Amino acid sequence: VQLQASGGGLVQAGGSRTVSCAASGRTFRSQSYVMGWFRQAPGKEREFVASTTYSGSSSDYVDSVKGRFTISRDKNTVYLQMNSLKPEDTAVYYCAAKRALRIGGRDPNEYEYWGQGTQVTVSS
Repeated sequence: VQLQASGGGLVQAGGSRTVSCAASGRTFRSQSYVMGWFRQAPGKEREFVASTTYSGSSSDYVDSVKGRFTISRDKNTVYLQMNSLKPEDTAVYYCAAKRALRIGGRDPNEYEYWGQGTQVTVSS
């Protein structure tokens, strides 16, 4: 399974950005995977941001992004729409996938596959 993240860049505070992640691989069956987004700012640990099931019927968000970020999926691609961005949202954003039907926990160790990360920088 390979995950390819894209869409990062520089955005002004208050602006919006959408990052996406495409999953591929002969063994990847999208219905069997929960996909999520994590982020890591310089000098900080990797932090859970959001996750969603295949159908999108169940999603989870860290409190700091609730109401501003929206995670969605279209088959093998997961998106993270980020609105009202703040400088503290600056980080490398990583997509991840785990073989599960339910959302489960936020521990990055639960996730088996990771994308390469895409940098999002929010200027004040």
